[in-house]
Amino acid sequence: MLVSPSILNCDYTHLEEVVRFVENSHADMIHLDVMDGVFVPNLSFGPPVIAALRPLTDLTFDVHLMMQHPDRLIQAFADAGADIINFHVESAANIPETIAAIKALGKKAALTVKPNTPAEAVFPYLDELALVLVMTVEPGFGGQAFMADMLPKVTAIKAECARRGLDVAVQVDGGVAADTAPLCADAGVDIVVAGSALFKAARPAELVEQFHSL
Repeated sequence: MLVSPSILNCDYTHLEEVVRFVENSHADMIHLDVMDGVFVPNLSFGPPVIAALRPLTDLTFDVHLMMQHPDRLIQAFADAGADIINFHVESAANIPETIAAIKALGKKAALTVKPNTPAEAVFPYLDELALVLVMTVEPGFGGQAFMADMLPKVTAIKAECARRGLDVAVQVDGGVAADTAPLCADAGVDIVVAGSALFKAARPAELVEQFHSL
């Protein structure tokens, strides 16, 4: 499995050090959680912060838009340096138009489903997606407990992609740690978002290697 560390709960006064930490852990990308205070009850950061981080690393920027109207800022996030632009199927955006806008800018399009949303909600769009994110916590805050009952969604999405011959990665986000990552691997997860577990690990690179080996 690939590893996409979330910097949501990091010290924003030392973001360059955070980027170096992720690189030194040998993770595969950086997960950037954008929250608007409307779609989720929390605020984080937007395109200016992503643009400031972009020159610091060649790692893939995996940008997760927890926004009610993500379609309004697709150009801004693309210009800031996002590589993957991921928005929620539950948002107010016109989904086909927003996916098309992301791809027209040369970025990879992704959709996320919240815990109460069935896997089938993304099926109509799979042909146009590079990635589907299955939330294994309620979006909005880091450090929550892993919801193992979300993993059948992963299995269902992987099966549908296989049935249609599609190469779509499936990612999970929330509560991933040394004890829950094997469950993710068993379900067929391709990418795990790791936040608290990685940044609190005594040996972060060893934890990433453990995830990679699953």
